[in-house]
Amino acid sequence: MSDDRIKPLVMPKWGLSMQEGRLAAWLVEEGADISVGDEIMEVETDKITNVVEAADAGRLRRRVGQEGEVYPVKALLGVLAPPEVDDAAIDAFVAAYEVPAAGGDDEDAAPAHAFVDTPAGRLRHASRGDSGPHVVLIHGFGGDLDNWLFNIDDLAGAARVHALDLPGHGQSSKDVGTGDLEALAAAVLAFMDSQEIEAAHLVGHSMGGAVSAHIATTRPGRARSLTLIASAGLGDDIDQGYIDGFVTAASRRDLKPVLSKLFADQALVGRRLVDDLLKYKRLDGVDAALAKLRDGLFADGRQKTPLAGAIAAADLPVLVIWGTEDRVIPAAHATAVPGATVEVLPDAGHMVQMEAAARVNELIRRHIGG
Repeated sequence: MSDDRIKPLVMPKWGLSMQEGRLAAWLVEEGADISVGDEIMEVETDKITNVVEAADAGRLRRRVGQEGEVYPVKALLGVLAPPEVDDAAIDAFVAAYEVPAAGGDDEDAAPAHAFVDTPAGRLRHASRGDSGPHVVLIHGFGGDLDNWLFNIDDLAGAARVHALDLPGHGQSSKDVGTGDLEALAAAVLAFMDSQEIEAAHLVGHSMGGAVSAHIATTRPGRARSLTLIASAGLGDDIDQGYIDGFVTAASRRDLKPVLSKLFADQALVGRRLVDDLLKYKRLDGVDAALAKLRDGLFADGRQKTPLAGAIAAADLPVLVIWGTEDRVIPAAHATAVPGATVEVLPDAGHMVQMEAAARVNELIRRHIGG
């Protein structure tokens, strides 16, 4: 009979295609008392390295995983249990633990990505969760749906979550139309129509925040709430050096210092991240698409479309999340929308949904639940 006081620490699943990860480092020693949210280990995937935060509280009774070793998703890496649980029970738990088989449930067996043809072109998307309200995740300039690597599965516990590559990005069509917010918003709405989503909680990061806000303020009834993460459209300022650098970078040497502006923790700008973005930028049509969006949205070092007033007038629940170390769009913009709930998180940069994923997910779940 299992002892429910014993809690496993397992290899997390970050993103739809992750199958394994390397345990890069333990951040706590055996015998340490751990609280929910404590950073307990660092895991490296083929896309990014990040810390794992504890989902349960307890004493770390056993470190099963070895630093430097690769483990499948859901493999047992450690064991939490209170002091009164004896060592024999811990040994029995470790010996009996079985890694769930790949594809062992419907969610793991589902395709990681799909494509849909829309009036805005062919769009790549991913969906998780089978109950609750619809949530649509909209990435920023130069990003793709993998920017929600640490969010989509977590949020799917409370909602039907959808992420897409905007036109000009990822594996979607590279035709950005007029290259403005209206064109991008029309693509998101076309995607929603293709999935028979009448209204959704819109969660937008950076440029995707401005796209979300444009939908909410011009298409009444399509947005149930707004979550704006380091969002464009809430002020004039933006680091034009980042925008121009991303558009023009053609080599690892050019791109890596540009990407370093996205994160407070520079260790997150790994070789795979840089290589993946270089591969994307070499696709036909990408440079022209990015340049057109830059000129339509961020020309001359300023954001062209102010949205804060229209958002406030839309009478929707609004959550604004920012990182204190954002070097692309100033965190001072977080307070631009009167009446919004505002959370500015320490030690996180522009990609706050990756660097402070657990807290961001908690805030979004609370917001859409409210």
